[in-house]
Amino acid sequence: MTILEHPLIADRLTSLRNKDSSSQEFRSFLHNIATLMVAEVTADLETTVQGVETPIEETEGRRLSMPVVLVPILRAGLALAEGFLTAIPEAKVAHIGIRRNHATLKPEVYYPNPPVDFANSNTIVLDPMLATGGTAIETIRILKEQGAKRLIFACVIAAPEGLHALQSAHPDLPINVAAVDRCLDENGYICPGLGDAGDRSFGTA
Repeated sequence: MTILEHPLIADRLTSLRNKDSSSQEFRSFLHNIATLMVAEVTADLETTVQGVETPIEETEGRRLSMPVVLVPILRAGLALAEGFLTAIPEAKVAHIGIRRNHATLKPEVYYPNPPVDFANSNTIVLDPMLATGGTAIETIRILKEQGAKRLIFACVIAAPEGLHALQSAHPDLPINVAAVDRCLDENGYICPGLGDAGDRSFGTA
């Protein structure tokens, strides 16, 4: 697991937590945090050497060995995806809809992602919050079944319980998080957290 300790991310995260931030402000802060996360999240992607001719002479450059596929978990992952697309505009986006049943706290798939060549791609799963870990665990399982081998998970805030569950279920998975909060409450919400990221992003709270 990598905790992205950066002063700009910390600054935006404080504003993101603020209960008085409007939906527009919340989306803007989340977009900004996502863009700032990209460099660290993608730091280990493989590249290959490619020749390029500058206006002066020929030289060697580097290209990504495989394309990037972003997998935002609906709804809240959409705002993160927009931030990642700012930095990686050529990335494909494969949405997946998994919600947590508030009674059982178990994940329920309601929108399966479209078929994508995950086997020959760098796949980055995006969700602002990692609470119980159930949704992320199920998403990674589904993607592995579809051939994904180069998987990365990126979130803004995580609970220790969710991190432990995700690492136990998928020990090979690189996890990038901006902050690890104190705990989950009795309802499965992250404390201190930031509320429901989907509701706050889209004004449905």
